[in-house]
Amino acid sequence: MTTLQIDVETYSSVDLKTCGVHRYVEAPDFEILLFAYAYDDEPVQVIDLTAFEDLPERVLYDLTNPAVTKTAFNAAFERTAIARHFGIECDPLQWRCTAVHALTLGLPGYLEGVAEVLKLDAQKDAKGKVLIKYFSVPCKPTKTNGGRTRNYPHHDPIKWQQYIEYNRQDVVVEREVRRKLERFPVPEKEWRLWALDQRINDRGVRLDPVLVQQAFACDAQYEERLMQEAREITGLENPNSLTQLKAWLAERGLETADGLSKEHMPVLLDAAPDDETRRVLELRQEMSKTSVDKYHAMMRSICADDRARGLLQFCGANRTWRWAGRLIQVQNLPQNKIEDLALARETLRSGDFELLEMLFGPPPFVLSQLIRTAFVPSPGYRFIVSDFSAIEARVIAWLADEHWVLDVFKGHGKIYEATAAQMFGVPLETIVKGHPNYELRARGKVAVLACGYQGGPNAMAAMDSKKEIDPDDYPRLVKQWRTANPNIVKLWYAAEEAAITAVREKTTVKLKHGVRYRYESGMLFADLPSGRSLAYVNPRIKPDPNYDKDGLVFDGMDQVKKKWMSHRTYGGRLVENLVQAIARDCLAESLMRLDAKGYRIVMHVHDEVVLEVPVGTGSVEEVTEIMSQPIEWAPGLPLTAAGFECDFYQKD
Repeated sequence: MTTLQIDVETYSSVDLKTCGVHRYVEAPDFEILLFAYAYDDEPVQVIDLTAFEDLPERVLYDLTNPAVTKTAFNAAFERTAIARHFGIECDPLQWRCTAVHALTLGLPGYLEGVAEVLKLDAQKDAKGKVLIKYFSVPCKPTKTNGGRTRNYPHHDPIKWQQYIEYNRQDVVVEREVRRKLERFPVPEKEWRLWALDQRINDRGVRLDPVLVQQAFACDAQYEERLMQEAREITGLENPNSLTQLKAWLAERGLETADGLSKEHMPVLLDAAPDDETRRVLELRQEMSKTSVDKYHAMMRSICADDRARGLLQFCGANRTWRWAGRLIQVQNLPQNKIEDLALARETLRSGDFELLEMLFGPPPFVLSQLIRTAFVPSPGYRFIVSDFSAIEARVIAWLADEHWVLDVFKGHGKIYEATAAQMFGVPLETIVKGHPNYELRARGKVAVLACGYQGGPNAMAAMDSKKEIDPDDYPRLVKQWRTANPNIVKLWYAAEEAAITAVREKTTVKLKHGVRYRYESGMLFADLPSGRSLAYVNPRIKPDPNYDKDGLVFDGMDQVKKKWMSHRTYGGRLVENLVQAIARDCLAESLMRLDAKGYRIVMHVHDEVVLEVPVGTGSVEEVTEIMSQPIEWAPGLPLTAAGFECDFYQKD
């Protein structure tokens, strides 16, 4: 199969980072400036489209030729840009993405980082950022540049020549990265899944622009009301100014040496010398809550047809290959707990903000509750939303052969009640509302959520969000959970031992259900039942000072610091990686099956799918049945899904 490696440089007045590639290419001034390509091992060619050079006929033909594999680093960008510029369809089944390939191996998702970690001879040209800023984004009009808002090649021919060479070098580096990674191929099934992911991202999900605009108006009106009240009490011109406000508080005898951030507010409110000072602090607190960031993200990424696209990143969590959110970050939308969501959203849309506040409470709370409802189906369609029930608890029990848990899931499914009964030795039928034992359910629930991955008292504290349990009880509850789940506990130690042995002896160690740890070419792989493998780069055994034993260390991206660094891991964390990866593969199977049945997937969030279904076709029953079907590579794993229909997105 012939491979065509591609890299393009583009221009658009829309900001790519905050608005996404689909909005970026919709701009009327969007164009491809440079098109660099190379067939297989041939030299890299750069076509300068600004100089009216034409793409060779062969290349133009091969962009839609299924016999030629197109490949790029972050192919979603090249696919979308090329489709727009040349007015053609770029079938994702004909493409491969080197960035995704890098992520599957636990490597950085950006070219510079991969080239560095792989210690390639060819490295990305460091001048790129300056050149991109000069030619590919609008510039500020100044006297010096004659008031222009864009730099063209003739404004700096030397820089332009450097840009051409930069474009050429990108293809050189991308090709070398691809060759390095080819020894660890991505399973063909995963490329088909990536192609489906691209279609889901291209399709996008519809937004309600009226609701979004009214959210801004409501927020602005509320903010102004708070500001006005603060001005009246303090007499300050700008009560939002930290300097002005701190000086005013000092005059009232309240020192704020530590500042006015959220964590210091409870102490300051207690120390407030009078009602007026307390009210000003409350107003400050309230103003900091009026966040409409998600609505702003929606307006930035919304396309001309009211759809937001490119919201999901395939393999975004590269330790497990789970999807990550982009742009609007649908993976962390606030829950909705308002009783009558339909009335709340209609009241907001109508612009009656006074009634909205009277019926449902302070605007910051209401606007947060209504974020999900901004996602709506197309006219003539409705949403079917369906998700797996307790998927991680099912997978870990299956992986560990914790049979009593599997029996619960094959039967009544009340895992929190059953866990409490097992932990406290009481009959299951007594853990019902109205019985004194019902309070044990909360303990069972927190234990299930906190303890599965070797979590201790700190994990219990994190999961006990309603603070229903005495913290002094956490250590005892952890012990009781572990006693009730001996096979899951064994799995932690078995996984750690298998991984360490595989690295130490450069060998393969099998666990149950098709899972095995395998050392190969300086990498540790965790082979999964689905046929793919998780990767740990540069694994090594180092003494663990905290536990006086050897532990496993590997290199990877720190998701928070965004830096390549070493990470120490342990049994519970390894099991967490396995479980989340297998749960992700279960979702992947469902996505493929739903797509094959003709369902239009518009997005998916964690273990939940959102489908846009024409009125009068499809059903919740069919969708949940498809998601509950057995999976060939996971015999005995009991899957159950539950779903509902809605006219706007919500949490059931």
